[in-house]
Amino acid sequence: MRLGNAAAVFAALGDDTRLQLVARLSAHGPQSISRLTETVDVTRQAVTKHLEALADAGLVHSSKDGRERIWIRSARNGIEHSIACVPSSRRTRIFPILTMVMTLVILEAWRSPRAS
Repeated sequence: MRLGNAAAVFAALGDDTRLQLVARLSAHGPQSISRLTETVDVTRQAVTKHLEALADAGLVHSSKDGRERIWIRSARNGIEHSIACVPSSRRTRIFPILTMVMTLVILEAWRSPRAS
């Protein structure tokens, strides 16, 4: 992974709504835009744009299920590869940020029961 790709991952995770969407997909598995829109305070169109930004960064992908598009958190989300692209002299500044991001994802997954 090139450094530019790592920047895209970090930029995508830097937005609160996108972070909430990744947390939701992590906690509840694949979901439609309709279901994802229920959990955030933005329009369906905004959710679509956020998901497209996350997809461009390699964090999520979608598949069609009839007329609906189902969004899935990518198994290989690019974070590990992004860390490897950061020069070791700067990693000490980035690890606390990544720790906070992962803590938020874990807390969201813990607070929200998995959809059946």
